[in-house]
Amino acid sequence: MLNVEKKLNTDTNSKDKRHLKVCEINYKNNLDSDYTEKMESLEKSFDYAINSNHFWSEPELSILYGTPLYAEASPAQKLVLNHLYWTSQYDYIAASEASAIHYNQVTSGVFSHFGEYETLCLTLDRETDQEYSHIHAFQKISHKIKTALFGKGLLGSNPLKSSNTNLSKKLLPDSLQKFLTTKNRRTSPSDIEYRALRFINKMMMQNSSYCYSEYLQDIETKGNVIPPMTRGYIGVAIPLQLQKFLTFNWGSSPFLACQHYTYRFTGNLALKSYEYRYSKYFRDLERKEAFIPAPTAISHYHLLDESLHTTTSQLIGRDMYKDFPKPTVYEQVSANAITYMMQRGFLGELSGGMMSGFRGDATFMALYYKILRSRIFEMSHQDALHWMEKCLCGEHEGFHVNLKYHHRLHTDLCRFTSNLEYLWLINRELKIMASGASISNAIQKNQNALQQFSASIAA
Repeated sequence: MLNVEKKLNTDTNSKDKRHLKVCEINYKNNLDSDYTEKMESLEKSFDYAINSNHFWSEPELSILYGTPLYAEASPAQKLVLNHLYWTSQYDYIAASEASAIHYNQVTSGVFSHFGEYETLCLTLDRETDQEYSHIHAFQKISHKIKTALFGKGLLGSNPLKSSNTNLSKKLLPDSLQKFLTTKNRRTSPSDIEYRALRFINKMMMQNSSYCYSEYLQDIETKGNVIPPMTRGYIGVAIPLQLQKFLTFNWGSSPFLACQHYTYRFTGNLALKSYEYRYSKYFRDLERKEAFIPAPTAISHYHLLDESLHTTTSQLIGRDMYKDFPKPTVYEQVSANAITYMMQRGFLGELSGGMMSGFRGDATFMALYYKILRSRIFEMSHQDALHWMEKCLCGEHEGFHVNLKYHHRLHTDLCRFTSNLEYLWLINRELKIMASGASISNAIQKNQNALQQFSASIAA
């Protein structure tokens, strides 16, 4: 077993590491803040009826903003599209923060092996507690809003045919299907897949047992399995089976544990790209002494909470990884593969109906269809598909508005990644993200996606 002290970069004494001092300040500021408590109070008193007659942000943060449908929508319908944008984005944020809770603990379990990072581990614990409160507030309020707008009957409905055959059932042989669906696989960490992935991880991360995440050790001791992240900033970019393997990596290497926060910082900035607009709207209303809708206030306070979390991500992802030896070839390849998948997963396309959304509209088509068929627009099946084609398969203002969000985020992220010398050029300059800034490509993809979507739903 390697000596822990030898794994630290001893060229710089810990007391001279500025990022550790900033971490201490950031932790104190987080302890002194009351933003989470304000969000909890707003969630408990939330009443959609009181907030329903107001925009919660500037109009461009509305579903299908700038489309032909939006141009013909009534004032009441535009309000609802503004409100549903909030629920859609904060459903996604809630899922992302569930991932953050998990990976905060995975990586903290690595950093805890090194004494000088005690404050950092306390910071991650504090953030984890806050994320639980955030998730509860977002889910509770979103449920109230969607119940009021859609009714309980349509609240959880899925327009896709229930008879659709799962793709895996078409492609996988019966013997493998049986293995993948066996009950034992879902409940025991000693199954073949789990042990195989862990074995590969140990082979590639030789001599890393000294810092293997205490959190993962505890999961294994209790006989549990690593939870899958199906949505959020992890789920949309990394396949489920690969998530488990990457979790082993993030929990076995101090360098890769730090690299996870490069990923998290990207999610932080993607969130900020639209949440900052809510905060500005909040401040404008406050200055005018006008009514401030509860969701607007929650977004404002969440941004303030997340600004502290963003500082944590930046300190670890940009500075702290240098405390450890330079990455091995395997660690460097792993970090670049993750960054590449991240670009493709939630930065690589342009939405025409979801502002500050950089996943393709195929992701949102079920939501668009549900809104058009609901009592909000009361469209027939054919009319809904007709309007979806007009909104997604032709150039309009919404695409150009979203393009501005895309350029701004790309510039901000490149400012961060340009200093990460371990990244390949395609990742350091975020070339996959840059290639997604094409309205013509987005329209072409939407035409194909809408054709597939139309064939998958019942009239």
